[in-house]
Amino acid sequence: MFDLPLLETRTVELAQNQGLSKNKLLQNANLSKGLFDRIKQGQVPSIDKIQAIAEYLNCSVDYLPGRTDTKSVAHIPDE
Repeated sequence: MFDLPLLETRTVELAQNQGLSKNKLLQNANLSKGLFDRIKQGQVPSIDKIQAIAEYLNCSVDYLPGRTDTKSVAHIPDE
């Protein structure tokens, strides 16, 4: 299940914690300013866009849409 409102809420919350507006976040992550408008219309963003946001905000991709409540990214050690 993909929770679009939660995706926006968590993204905005993390951005604000870093002193960023939604527009500044999107600009810094090289994403379209209309991304949140499309999310509100029910359009699921591509994984590339979600990954760009997660990488910029330093959180896991699964955290943003609510697949986990763990913000941190799991690092697998090199073998």
